[in-house]
Amino acid sequence: MRVSYSQSVSRSWIVLQILLWVLLTLVIAFVLVFSFANGYDLDPGDVAPRDIRSPVDITYVSAIRSRQAQDEAGRNVSSVFTSPDPQVARQQLDRMRQVLAFLSALRADIYASDVQKYAWVLAVPELATLSQNSVNTILILSEADWNRMQLESLRLLDQVIRQAEIREADLTDTRDRLPALVSLELPQEIATAVVDMVKRFIQPNVFYDEAATSTLREQVRTETGPAFRTLRSGEIILREGSVVSELDVEALTELGLTSRRRDSFDVGVTLLLSAIMTFSLGVYLWNMQHEALIANRTEWLLFLLLFIFFLLARLLVPSSGDFIPYLFPSAALAMLVTTTIGKSAGVGAVALLSIVGGWIAGRSLTYATLVFLSGLFAMLTLPRYEQVGAIFRSGLISGMMAAIAIFVFSADLLDTDPISLLLKMSVCVGGGVISGGLTVGGLFLLTPLFDLATTFRLVELSSPNHPLLQRLLREAPATFNHVMMVTSLAEQAAERIGANALLTRVGTYYHDVGKLIRPYFFVENQQGLSNPHERLDPYTSADILIGHVRDGIRLAQQYRLPARVRAFIPEHHGTMKASFFYHKAVEAAGGEAGLVDESQFRYPGPKPQSKETLLVMLADSCEAATRARKPSTPDELVQIVDTIFEQRMRDGQIDECPITVRELTIVKATYVELLRGAYHPRVKYPESKQNKRDIDEE
Repeated sequence: MRVSYSQSVSRSWIVLQILLWVLLTLVIAFVLVFSFANGYDLDPGDVAPRDIRSPVDITYVSAIRSRQAQDEAGRNVSSVFTSPDPQVARQQLDRMRQVLAFLSALRADIYASDVQKYAWVLAVPELATLSQNSVNTILILSEADWNRMQLESLRLLDQVIRQAEIREADLTDTRDRLPALVSLELPQEIATAVVDMVKRFIQPNVFYDEAATSTLREQVRTETGPAFRTLRSGEIILREGSVVSELDVEALTELGLTSRRRDSFDVGVTLLLSAIMTFSLGVYLWNMQHEALIANRTEWLLFLLLFIFFLLARLLVPSSGDFIPYLFPSAALAMLVTTTIGKSAGVGAVALLSIVGGWIAGRSLTYATLVFLSGLFAMLTLPRYEQVGAIFRSGLISGMMAAIAIFVFSADLLDTDPISLLLKMSVCVGGGVISGGLTVGGLFLLTPLFDLATTFRLVELSSPNHPLLQRLLREAPATFNHVMMVTSLAEQAAERIGANALLTRVGTYYHDVGKLIRPYFFVENQQGLSNPHERLDPYTSADILIGHVRDGIRLAQQYRLPARVRAFIPEHHGTMKASFFYHKAVEAAGGEAGLVDESQFRYPGPKPQSKETLLVMLADSCEAATRARKPSTPDELVQIVDTIFEQRMRDGQIDECPITVRELTIVKATYVELLRGAYHPRVKYPESKQNKRDIDEE
């Protein structure tokens, strides 16, 4: 269908395109932003509803693992202590000398009783827990042994507290080592008393430095590098029934599989991607199937189908379960768009759906390829004239191709999980069958809604039992016969040049239904009757003749014929002139053509906009001219057909139809061939006497 430049770029059309494509962009952006990102609303402590796998290979910096590594490194840092404090050793040695001096004085006190001396020994803070044996030893030792004990005690304390780093936690171990450090020359009871007393004077000489320890730990934490986590495509992140951890939520967030809100940058990128995809589809359709964008009805239909299948993808692809996404009926979109709009539009729609589906599936190239192949094979295997069985067959083939694709992409599952692989392949085949059912149901719903001339509708209209055809047969039988002849011509020509033969046949059936209103004003229905035009002026006759187009359109609308079928009624006459009545009007005006308004004798048009309507125009004229002139030779028939074609070309009736010269040549040859068979001149054979006698006898 050829559309003029002024029509295609009108202001209202441009405004409509902007609105529709912006709307489609927003729909795609909505689906992409709120698709897989909204799939799992999980928090730490929740239970995983299903096995969740990584859709892609990814390596990312794990904040949780990095924090754990830093904490571990900080915990491994040893506590920082001060250097040994020599002042502690001096203090403790001085204190021991004071205590020993006190004990020496106590031993020399002749007036105190043993009980008093015992009590005074325990009154010394350091000696409060001294054992009874040690106290007795101190009090009863001879002066020489007491001096030896004092010297050994001071030596031992000096040795231990000056030469070792003693921490609070090391006190017990240091005290336990004292018996091994006592001089072996001392008797056992004196050595025991020395150890028992010295260990009470041992104190830590190094102390925990909290500030230095914190500084060192923070330095180690800072120097600890980030921890990376790698997930492989298909790797299970969460198993069904497991408790979700913070690490699991982080992984889902990094993969975009959580319900966390995206920031404005992510939304902007998604919106840009949506705009690029819609713009690409628009440019593709403008170059490959221009008429899909010019006809508002088909464009709205395309947008409606895309909108429905985008939402369906949003619901099915990220749904729970490993098999439900493979039920997605992408082939149904391909078949619906192909049967209602065209194959080019079908390819564009499926390509766009595959990108959206792959994005929803976690930016999976595998799933995008699966969707595209399924839709593509559904279109390629769809026959020219779709029937219910053929649609289901194409859906089944598309499902089988999807199953083969799954096998190719997941062949490694044969070794690890063959049952799962077979189930996925089976689900793909089931999805293809579902696509067939959705296509059939969709066609029955969309056909009346968008006034479509689908195969189902055309087959229904081609039935001879249709009420309008029955009226034509009863009320204008000669016109009906003329229609049947024109149908055979146009349909055969359509088959030979690759046009829509079914549409041509149905359109031809109804192209002259307007003659039902005044059948006897048309020559084919006047056999044996007077011609009513002889009593009318040429203007009235022309108005009646041309009026059958208006009457036909009104009847077609009354009987709800599709727009593409209705187009045959005005276009099969185009803007041709009712020449017979025009010439009568000129004769009535005294031969002055300037006195006659030619526009009143021309059909309203438009000129044929498609090959199918042009075929009917040419077939209608050729059949009528051949029937009227009754050619006696094949050459005369060829001349009639040539004249009709030349007149239509000279009158500009073919100018707006996208037909080639080669196709016109094929059409002309087809019409000559078929008309020769229908109106061939009879050869008169000489009759013999015997033949004449036989006839007389009969």
